[in-house]
Amino acid sequence: MKPKNRRVQALIAALALVVVATTAYVLISRNEQQALAARQAEIAARSRQVMPFDLERTTHRFAKAADGGVQTVTSEDPADAEQVRLVREHLTEEAAGFSKGDYGDPASIHGGQMPGLRELEQGHDRIDIRYTELPAGARITYTTADASLVKALHTWFDAQVTDHGRHAEHG
Repeated sequence: MKPKNRRVQALIAALALVVVATTAYVLISRNEQQALAARQAEIAARSRQVMPFDLERTTHRFAKAADGGVQTVTSEDPADAEQVRLVREHLTEEAAGFSKGDYGDPASIHGGQMPGLRELEQGHDRIDIRYTELPAGARITYTTADASLVKALHTWFDAQVTDHGRHAEHG
């Protein structure tokens, strides 16, 4: 075979490989997106059983900090007194439970294997957890000097944002 023909064949083979790899990537990406959308719908359904406020009328924000982080839930409409009240009631209960190592609500929504959850349950006595009311809702501030718990909080925050999809964001 002539060198020119070999180059053409090699080029065609390389091009075919690129086409196959690109097609595989697109199919995998589409499947991952569909799986994520299904997971987020499942999480939203479970959330409605645990959280008394309306996910469509509130926003969760998870802001990481060097010593922990801040979880905020606010009503999209600050004048919606009912949503603000429900957010405050829920976060008051959650902060009290988290301070005792009770992460049962997140586990029932996201599953017991949720990233960071086990570490937070076990290390709860080394995390300062504070509830604060905000004009449109409330927040929970998590503070710790334990680097492994900071990492667990950040991992837990990331999982929350991924699982809640459009109902949550990094703040």
